[in-house]
Amino acid sequence: MSTPAANFSEREFVIVQVSRLVEDKKIYWVGGGGEPLSSVLLAKRTNMPNLQYLTEDGVVGPEAVVPFDPLMTMISSRANYRALQWSTMNYAADLAHLGYVDYGILATLQVDRYGNVNSTVVGKYEGGEGRRFGGPGGADSIAALAWRTILVTDQQKRKFVDRVDFISSPGFLDGPGSREKHGLPPGTGPWRVYTPWAMFGYDTDCQLMLQAIAPYVTVEQVLDEMSFKPKMAKKIEILEPPTEEELLILRTQIDVGGQVTDRGRWVELRDGKYCFAG
Repeated sequence: MSTPAANFSEREFVIVQVSRLVEDKKIYWVGGGGEPLSSVLLAKRTNMPNLQYLTEDGVVGPEAVVPFDPLMTMISSRANYRALQWSTMNYAADLAHLGYVDYGILATLQVDRYGNVNSTVVGKYEGGEGRRFGGPGGADSIAALAWRTILVTDQQKRKFVDRVDFISSPGFLDGPGSREKHGLPPGTGPWRVYTPWAMFGYDTDCQLMLQAIAPYVTVEQVLDEMSFKPKMAKKIEILEPPTEEELLILRTQIDVGGQVTDRGRWVELRDGKYCFAG
């Protein structure tokens, strides 16, 4: 029996939501560390034991020794324990190009209405005027080649922009048909975007669509933290809160130190309703 959690962090909420999307016996290519890997590990330890995943750097089917420092989730013996194969990012991309990767999961710095991802520079790229970041790593291949891509980011205006400053990883580029025009596999592309406040999907015209919100915010609050207005589903659903059982696994087996989950605001159940603590 599942027990709705009495309190949780925004980061725990989004990890649980993504973990519930994970399907058994499917193959996931997971961006390094953070929410993407935590979501897959949580799903594997709850009700999806037969899912398989590749790390961003190309390790196939590891059985991570957790808990471990999330900063060492690639090229690490603990993260890649009992892997079926230690390979390269290029090998993982080859598998995806052949159609073997069902889903990619990525954390994002900036995302636009067509699901394009920027993890390279905020501001003007030319002349070094913008603020540089670490870049996409393997995320460009994941977004380009996985059948479906799940993105995770924060609910902030600076994160949701009408057009990203720099396309590090492709979404639907300029809209319907644009991915195929640029040589990407037909039928691939972004599928869901999760934040601690909401879940988005994509309309038939490849534009971002608000589909559901967290139980502790309103639609208006979500839209206020976007630089553009997304498409709206006919009915905006309310996402289910984490359960105590899910949080127990996340807190005691995956992220004991709170390096991933102990960020953002805390939420509590007060008088039968969820609201921000304090």
